[in-house]
Amino acid sequence: MTSERPRFRLGFLTHVQGRDQDIAHTYRNAQELFAAADELGFDVGWVAQHHVAHGGGGLSSPWTFLAHAAARTSRIRLGTAVTVLPLEDPIRLAEDIATVDALSGGRVEIGVGSGSSAQEYAAFGRDADRKRELTSENLDLLRRALAHEEVGTPGFRVQPRPGDFGRRVWQGVFSAQGAEYAARRGSNLLLNRAAYGFDSPTDEVQRPWADAFLAAWDRPHRPRVGLSRFVFPAKDRRTALRAIGDDVHRAALRMAESGAFPKGLDRDEALRRFHSFHGHPEEIVEALGREQVLPVATDLIAQFNPAVPDHDAAVRALELIATEVAPALGWKPAHRGGPARVEPVPAGA
Repeated sequence: MTSERPRFRLGFLTHVQGRDQDIAHTYRNAQELFAAADELGFDVGWVAQHHVAHGGGGLSSPWTFLAHAAARTSRIRLGTAVTVLPLEDPIRLAEDIATVDALSGGRVEIGVGSGSSAQEYAAFGRDADRKRELTSENLDLLRRALAHEEVGTPGFRVQPRPGDFGRRVWQGVFSAQGAEYAARRGSNLLLNRAAYGFDSPTDEVQRPWADAFLAAWDRPHRPRVGLSRFVFPAKDRRTALRAIGDDVHRAALRMAESGAFPKGLDRDEALRRFHSFHGHPEEIVEALGREQVLPVATDLIAQFNPAVPDHDAAVRALELIATEVAPALGWKPAHRGGPARVEPVPAGA
């Protein structure tokens, strides 16, 4: 990466998981990650929504969590990657988003997706076979509500009055067609840390999706492309593997049960399937330099999932990302005197 590369934003994503059943402790640790990331200059902190617990926790109510994070932080932006939109009442969701946005001083980003758990759809009485249709319908209504238009019944508008969300809506996609659809709807693009159901490396699979998104974009402003990647720096590769290797292997074996990964993967192949960047920061920088989607991304979103590192190791990893990995890729922390802004994307991004 050269100094001519436009500044990208640095984010982190947590699935809010721990190693025991003390969910309050897990949530407190995740809040500490937001506070640490805020101090380190990260631009955006993201949480994933899961209604079904995945060993050691999971977050079913992201906007309650982010309201608390807003009080713990001063400048980092706060987003969901993703809110499972078909399972939400979009008008009620707009009220939550607008409330957290007001409490945080306009720091909210809203990422939406259709989810994948049949059990979640059954629990909420939704038809999983209609998830794409439900996502589209609910996103249209959510956008109208966040634009302070009348929704639901004549004369009704959500309150508090939302800020301008025209450039703050994101969609998670899993295909080129999904990417084109997001572009046509004017949503920013969120790409997952791993491409399931493919043998090729994740970046080879996803780069055409990003290209399709950019080719289909027809709005007057430039879009953002959020690239989520499994990034875990440590003092050396052995230390990193000790913290994440077994978790990643177990997760890959679980994914194999659903057909997302082949069965019988060893640990190294599991790490490859999750497109993992781990080891000494210099190793990670070198590997990210070969990442095919990063050159067109405007946001690098680091996450540790499916690993659940100890809290101290997670904080240290955030420190190394913010002080060694991201700066070597051209990132600079934003001014810390106020909230991170919704920055326009520079020409050439």
